[in-house]
Amino acid sequence: MLHLASITDPRWGAQAREHLDEILLDHAHCEKKAASTAMSLIFRYPERPALAIPLARLAREELAHFEEVIEVLRARGGEFRRLTPSPYAARLMSAVRKHEPARLQDTLLCCALIEARSCERMQILADTLAEPALVKLYRGLLACEARHFGSYIDLARGEFPNLDLNARLGELAAHEAAVLREPPGELRLHSATGPLLQSQP
Repeated sequence: MLHLASITDPRWGAQAREHLDEILLDHAHCEKKAASTAMSLIFRYPERPALAIPLARLAREELAHFEEVIEVLRARGGEFRRLTPSPYAARLMSAVRKHEPARLQDTLLCCALIEARSCERMQILADTLAEPALVKLYRGLLACEARHFGSYIDLARGEFPNLDLNARLGELAAHEAAVLREPPGELRLHSATGPLLQSQP
């Protein structure tokens, strides 16, 4: 359903349970970045008006999630602050082609894959955490993340109705899986874990 080429190594979930405040802080940053990305696409492509309203709605929803995560973080005695980001998104986006319209096509598909990976990681958290507030948070976000994945796919198909995007999506999904096979760095919502388990067809 989410077109991911790999599934997360269980070690990531075990590590995340031991560093929940850091995961929550990074999650807040991810929601903020997701809203910013949606808005930046509106500014970058004014000649593609079909993008404007769906991306504006998506940005508002991402900001609402940003607020929700901060509230949970504060309830645990934390606060929003700077955090070194994971290199995940930058490494994924390095596969985006530089020329238009391929740049837009790849960007929309990469955004879809980021949402898909977020959904997968949040499912892990929802299934393994013990704190009711965190379980509620992540179970509540799952449907939204899956819908955001679908929204980016739908936007790509709407902008490129004459192209079969499945092949390119598969290439980018394989690249995304390769990014997560790189040596792990600091623990983040999208951090690499080294070798991943391959997803089942």
